[in-house]
This record gives sequence, structure tokens and C-alpha cells, in this order.
Amino acid sequence: MKAIKVPQALTASPYNLNSIRLNGLSVVESCTHTQDSRGSMFLQDHYLLFVLKGVNEITHGKMRYTVRKNEMVLLKKSILIEYYKAGDPAEDNRYDSMMFFLKDEFLKDFMKMADVSSAETPELARITVRPVKLRLLKYIESIQPYFTDPEEINPQLIRLKMLELLYDLASSDRNLLQQMLQLRQQVHTGIPAIVEQHFTSPVTLTDLAYLSGRSLSSFKRDFQTIYKMPPALWIREKRLAKAKELLDNTALPVADICYATGFENPAHFSRLFKDFFGYSPSMTRNQ
Repeated sequence: MKAIKVPQALTASPYNLNSIRLNGLSVVESCTHTQDSRGSMFLQDHYLLFVLKGVNEITHGKMRYTVRKNEMVLLKKSILIEYYKAGDPAEDNRYDSMMFFLKDEFLKDFMKMADVSSAETPELARITVRPVKLRLLKYIESIQPYFTDPEEINPQLIRLKMLELLYDLASSDRNLLQQMLQLRQQVHTGIPAIVEQHFTSPVTLTDLAYLSGRSLSSFKRDFQTIYKMPPALWIREKRLAKAKELLDNTALPVADICYATGFENPAHFSRLFKDFFGYSPSMTRNQ
């Protein structure tokens, strides 16, 4: 299954979800009737999810977060997540959520306004599913009318409403404040662990550098030292090797293998595969 890049893909066909967009953030409203909806999303920005009806089960690596009615979770950007969501059977299988996508620049502005002097914290905050208290529920109610005619609303008013959200979150839970601070905090992580975990995700080198706690130039330099080749070349060869493994050992269609290994276009994938191995994916499958 192809992973969609969010928030970008959510407001385009076939999803066409209601949204409010401003430089530095996006808010997406999801209201649907579903018994079983699954998929993969690559987070281009930090992701704050409020579930208002139904349940959303999110998996990232070995971690799983079950977010039920009137609960929320905050996840950092540049990661691939899988989701399973279902509506409330008591309400005609209705699933409602509000998704906030936050960029680093917006968080930086908030820290400055809130007089948070440093994002450095002695220990990592745990990612946990948290209850949405009454004040936050009232806040979500107050923003829902903005989706009716978002173009007619002053951008500065939208910005103030988003800052109001961050102030509410910061004042309601110390661990959540710490987690927000650490979204921008560089956490130095070993490059092999990062690239082995994420090479099949639709990541950019900038994403991998962020996840490893390095600047892009430092990431490229350190990667070259470890692997003796540029990261883009290593990732492409690693994806192709994984694709061949799936072709040899599974009955998945070629297009599914293309998406599962981080490629975004089956024709381009087939061309790269043939250039590397000397024969096309379909020839491999036929053999």
C-alpha cells in the first residue's frame, strides 16, 4: 500500500478533507462513516491528533498508540506511521478527528512568545495517549466554524487560535510541554539505526538528518564515513535489494512492492530495477 504524505495529500483527491492552512501549520478535519479504514502516512510535519468519535490505532515501528474518543497523541515529523481507524458503532460508525500539523518555525515562535528560554531537557518525554480535557474540547468546538469559509478569515486570527492551542496544551500537562519542546530538540542518534529503520519510507535526506539529530551536511559526511558511499545511492540500492527479496518470496503485485520499498512510481521503479539487476521486475516474477 502506498504511503501518503500528510498533510499535503489529505486535502487533495481522493480525500478532499476540509482544512485550514497557514504558513507554519495546517489543520485538517476528518468526518466519515467507517467500520474499518487502514493505511500508511508519512508525516511531513509534527502531528497532533484529536479523536472526537471512534478510535484510531497508530503503529510506528514497535510502538502502538490507541487513541479513543476524547483522547489525543503528539508525534514528531519525518516518520512513517500505519493507522487503523473505526467509527463508533453506536453513532452509525462515525469517526471524527481533528489533525494539527505543526512546523518547527511555528513552534519556535510559540516558545519565544511563551518565554521558554531553552528546549533542552534532561530526559526524553514519553509519547503517550492523553485525555482531552474540557477546556481543549471547548477549544476544538470554537475552531470548527472556521472550516466553513477559511478564505474569509483573517490569517492573523487563525494564527492566534493556533497559539491558543499550544498555550492550552503547555499549561495542561508538563509532560506534553516537554514533548513539544523536544520536537525541535536535536537528539543525536546513530545513523545505521535510523537508515535501517526508515530506508523504505518516502523520506528525504533532510528527514533522515533530522531524525539522526544532525544538520544535512553533517549527516552526509558521517554517512560517507560509515558506508563509504553517498546516502542517496545506498538507499536506492537497499530499496532495490529489498524489492528483489519481495519479488522472490512473495506474491505481491509489482506495484505494491514498488510502494512498499519507498518508490513512488512503478514505471520509474521498473527502470531502476532493470538498470541495476539487468532484468525487469516482471521477468523476475515470471521466473
